[in-house]
Amino acid sequence: MTTPLRLGIAGLGTVGVGVLKLLTTHAERLKERSGRDIVISAVSARSKNKDRGVSLDEYTWEDDPVSLASRSDVDVIVELIGGEDGPAKALVEAALENGKHVVTANKALLAMSGQPLAERAEAAGLSLRFEAAVAGGIPCIKVLTEGLAGNEIDRVIGVMNGTCNYILTRMEAEGLPYEEVFAEADKLGYLEADPTLDVGGIDAGHKLALLSSIAFGTQVDFDGIAIEGIERIEIADIRHAADMGFKIKLLGVAKLTGRGLEQRMSPCLVPKGSPLGQLQGATNMVIFEGDASGQIVLRGAGAGEGPTASAVLSDIVDIARGYRVPTFGQPADTLRAARPAIAAAPAPFYLRMTLLDKPGALAKIATVLGDCGISIDRMRQMAHADRLAPVLIVTHKTTRTALDEAVSAMEATGVLQGTPVALRIEVI
Repeated sequence: MTTPLRLGIAGLGTVGVGVLKLLTTHAERLKERSGRDIVISAVSARSKNKDRGVSLDEYTWEDDPVSLASRSDVDVIVELIGGEDGPAKALVEAALENGKHVVTANKALLAMSGQPLAERAEAAGLSLRFEAAVAGGIPCIKVLTEGLAGNEIDRVIGVMNGTCNYILTRMEAEGLPYEEVFAEADKLGYLEADPTLDVGGIDAGHKLALLSSIAFGTQVDFDGIAIEGIERIEIADIRHAADMGFKIKLLGVAKLTGRGLEQRMSPCLVPKGSPLGQLQGATNMVIFEGDASGQIVLRGAGAGEGPTASAVLSDIVDIARGYRVPTFGQPADTLRAARPAIAAAPAPFYLRMTLLDKPGALAKIATVLGDCGISIDRMRQMAHADRLAPVLIVTHKTTRTALDEAVSAMEATGVLQGTPVALRIEVI
């Protein structure tokens, strides 16, 4: 008779409780699919007495999550604590040291320490799985490591933070300012404890770093990602984009070029008729472009109890089946050190600025762009108000470096109020 797979679960928040529910509700189905019982031996969380809506009576409780790693009745550590350091990292390291497989939803930990952890796991013949760390219930890790293993990946692109997509689509649908929708998202519980992880693009950047590693066979390089959040997006930007046939999305893009590995997470304009342009609400979308497969579009819930717990269970079932795959799709010791691209590929850009109502102000801006080698595709000056003139410019293809130089030079002209908003127009 096949022995059960025994779990030690650390972290009983939304996702941890979801895992407990699925293990109970689908116990027979999971046994049929994996060929063995999957049981929980012990659990750990900050508070034992918190009402979580599920009973913990049949599981052994450990006050210290790291203690789970040394238990003889645990085969797999399920780390759902979160955080790039502290108890989460200590637990994963202890689990690998004690010969335990690890399943985690911790994108921050793997984005910062994925390489050494993967090397340690693979040297010990252990699995380190993280399907739930990227895009919630969307099985994008499995698609990339398994379904597209025969491809050379040309580009990874996607919306990887549902909170940001909720904010931007809500602003558009209701004509609401960013600050109001941000407060609404906070009240609904969509934001992290530190909101800058969401709206600042950091959370999505962690996910992009992991996908880049698998897609291009490079060591995880979170520090190599150019990150910009959505904090400066105004309802005016959303309306101007719509007038031109675009939507604004916080977009992650990774591409291996002759210049190096290009990784960026920033608000961009995308065609409104594209799959990304049609994405609404707190939903994620990840697109892989392979040389043989063409474009593969994955869409679904990027967070939440059920979707994320579903992803955790998929990794647990693979371990129960005896299925092993390298952490990042190929042996960790063969992953190349990433060489960050010096500059992103050229693209057209959207520029919104407010000029002081002075003679020759617009001419000065046009001169600055020309001096920086940037040509203007379209320009529109809106109605004056309070001696201020809002101006919208769309450039022909240029580099972000040239655009940043131009913006810096514009600020020195003395005709601007505030700093221009610059958004890349992405070809999908």
